[in-house]
Amino acid sequence: MSSIGVSELTSILIPRSVAKPKKRTFQTSPRIMFGFYGRPGWARWYDAAIGRRGRAPGGAGREGGEVTDVARVRFGVVVFPGSNCDADTYHAVGEVLGEKVEYIWHGRTDVSGFDCLILPGGFSYGDYLRTGAIARFSPVMNEVVRFAQRGGLVIGICNGFQILLEAGLLPGAMLRNRSLQFRCLYVNVRVENSDTPFTRLCRPGQVLRLPIAHADGNYTAPPETVAELEKSRRVVFRYVDDCGEPTEESNPNGSVGNIAGIVNAAGNVLGLMPHPERASEAILGSTDGRLIFESIVSFVREKGGRTL
Repeated sequence: MSSIGVSELTSILIPRSVAKPKKRTFQTSPRIMFGFYGRPGWARWYDAAIGRRGRAPGGAGREGGEVTDVARVRFGVVVFPGSNCDADTYHAVGEVLGEKVEYIWHGRTDVSGFDCLILPGGFSYGDYLRTGAIARFSPVMNEVVRFAQRGGLVIGICNGFQILLEAGLLPGAMLRNRSLQFRCLYVNVRVENSDTPFTRLCRPGQVLRLPIAHADGNYTAPPETVAELEKSRRVVFRYVDDCGEPTEESNPNGSVGNIAGIVNAAGNVLGLMPHPERASEAILGSTDGRLIFESIVSFVREKGGRTL
């Protein structure tokens, strides 16, 4: 029996249409939901491969199909070793909203020129010691703290929320979920304060449907701290049931007071456990998360581009 070469074997086992697929473009990024663990380099390659980097398919500020840099709000997505929602967030802000977005590696020490910094979800440094405990000491965090102290907008999502707590930008701490299980599901959260840069486009009491994915989302704080958060309206999101009421059953992790998200005293730093970036397109099951990002855009534009 004569030998057969690799090329001949490939042509037999793999149809030509599979071996040499036609060039195509994606209407919706497959990175957006719960997978792919995107990285900046990989994501940049992905965006270049489908020819969409630097282009905005939608959002305010479009002129002749393109968005001018002057009109766009500039977001920075901080990437730590172990982040896995960085690409999801990049997609939601850059592709869905059409705003300007850039990755910020954790070793970077200059975050000037941004309107809003986002600390995305994931498992920074493998969640060793404690969620967010090591990431809090990354070089970029000194700049994030200074950025926030100067009035810059900062939002921490899931692991980003945990990092903000460890960094002292928000009060309280995270414990293991009451069930001691990793919870990954859609939840209802009620907007408790619509007078923040992150919720200004929401209605007071509006219920948003957002997904969660965490094992350490059980927010806790001393009773006096919780009382102060409630009194000063710094509780921004609260877990509720389908009727909009906070109940024990609607609390997915055991957080005190069903708290899902809080802001600092100045109102420019938000931490929340649900993932708004994973609820930014109808194909994902909800577009409610867009309200948070669109609120930020609205706030910055009204302020005339509050870059720091």
